[in-house]
Amino acid sequence: MLLKKNRIRRALCTGLAVALAALLWSPMEAAAALRLQDTGEKVVVVIDPGHGGENLGTTENGHEEKSMTLVTALAMYEELLLYEGVEVHMTRTEDKDMTLKERAEFAKSVDADFLFSIHYNASEYHDAYGSEVWVSMHPPYSGYGYQFGYEVLTQLRELGLLMRGVKTRPGEGGLDYYGIIRESVSLEIPAVIIEHCHVDEVHDEGFCGSAEQLELFGRMDATAVAKYFGLKSSVLNVDYSGHQLADTGSEEQLDALLNARTAPETCRIQFMDADYENGKLTLSVSGADHDSALLYYSYSIDGGETFCKRETWPEGDGLSGSYRDSFVLELDIPPGVCPEVVVRAYNGFDIYTESNHYESPMAFPFPPAVEEPSPVPVPSPEVQADSDQASVEFKDLDTVIAVVMFTIAVVLTMMLVVQILEVKRRRRRRQNYNRQISQEREGRGYYSPHGGMRRDRYYQSRNEDG
Repeated sequence: MLLKKNRIRRALCTGLAVALAALLWSPMEAAAALRLQDTGEKVVVVIDPGHGGENLGTTENGHEEKSMTLVTALAMYEELLLYEGVEVHMTRTEDKDMTLKERAEFAKSVDADFLFSIHYNASEYHDAYGSEVWVSMHPPYSGYGYQFGYEVLTQLRELGLLMRGVKTRPGEGGLDYYGIIRESVSLEIPAVIIEHCHVDEVHDEGFCGSAEQLELFGRMDATAVAKYFGLKSSVLNVDYSGHQLADTGSEEQLDALLNARTAPETCRIQFMDADYENGKLTLSVSGADHDSALLYYSYSIDGGETFCKRETWPEGDGLSGSYRDSFVLELDIPPGVCPEVVVRAYNGFDIYTESNHYESPMAFPFPPAVEEPSPVPVPSPEVQADSDQASVEFKDLDTVIAVVMFTIAVVLTMMLVVQILEVKRRRRRRQNYNRQISQEREGRGYYSPHGGMRRDRYYQSRNEDG
């Protein structure tokens, strides 16, 4: 009874905590706002295909990032040329080495309003996926980066990619971690890194497997640039001059949004049902993160020794900051396992919080053994051929025996018929002889003058009859 009361008390506390989190925090909805960046009548942009030369970038799953970025950047360049009032440059149009400082200095030499660095991603443990944009941590460049990042991620969301959000990464000495952003900001040029997707994870690998897909990314990047700068194109028949951008809020709010590096506040699991016959365990999973969105979850059935690969937290969106408060998780439990389940909830910065543990009161049983009928042996083609040949030979032998037996039967039958005929012939001769003897005795036969049968005739008949 005491254990039951403690469980009820913990459940009530968890529910109150989740409810309080929902009241204190709500997803950031981007309200319409004007562009923070002030530009002249003509916009100058620089497209930077990441890596090049000896710097291959990521090479996971047989990809080569330096080649991928060039394909995407060229498509972005060609699309932007279709807009009026924009001047477009590329840091490289071929495979060559360039330092990050050289790229920023090139942008400065053409008096660029913005530098867009094109990249593809991979994670250390190959379990992250989705699109993200990295921006400077220093205002006003952080605001410029966020407004553009919101536009490009909105474009990429249409493809079905997970939104990891717009973020910053601080480096040493209060500077930006990423060199292309750091070097550009030092020259007063806004810069962002667009990480289109992860090439090393199954959720994303289908988005970047062909040149057509890489070119599509480039065209979507160009559309985001056109919306950010309010460009129009008579060729494409589009006009973004009145397009409203995302509201960044105050500097403090934007800084908190871009640097939300705290772990999720809560992650809880609760037992719902166990189907031991079919090996199914059903749990309720809930979580909350006030500073970021919950994007992934993973689970362990061995008490945290091993975890499955990440799955998408239902309705998790790092761009809007929204996610579902709770969801139902159905697990397949192998026979003979007594599961101890723990769940991890991850936010957009790949920081996780582990849930409480659920221990099953018993192991999931093995299914009853089903006796299968013994398989009928199937002879090999060679054995089958030999068997067929032997069968043919046996059939031929049977035919020969039948013919021989039939012949013997015919011969024996003929011999029997001949014997019968011979017996009948002898019987007729004996009857004839007896008839002659009778006649002679009556005076019509052959008698000697002395009253007896002639001897020569008698012996002749006797010899003929045997």
